[in-house]
Amino acid sequence: MKIEDIRSKTDSELDFELAEARKKLFGLRMKASTESLAETASINSQRRSIARIITVLHEREHEIRGQESR
Repeated sequence: MKIEDIRSKTDSELDFELAEARKKLFGLRMKASTESLAETASINSQRRSIARIITVLHEREHEIRGQESR
């Protein structure tokens, strides 16, 4: 998922996407452990997607806190 797509979504949509991405990562790890996963690079790309979502959520959280403290 591209960062532009992530930034255009609301926090509740991102929370849902994050949960789905974590479920998908779990499934990929299970497939890798049973040696039925052909493309192991998909695990890394899924981890990066999760990191992007978390980063955007944290950025939004800090922007709100920064405005409240002023």
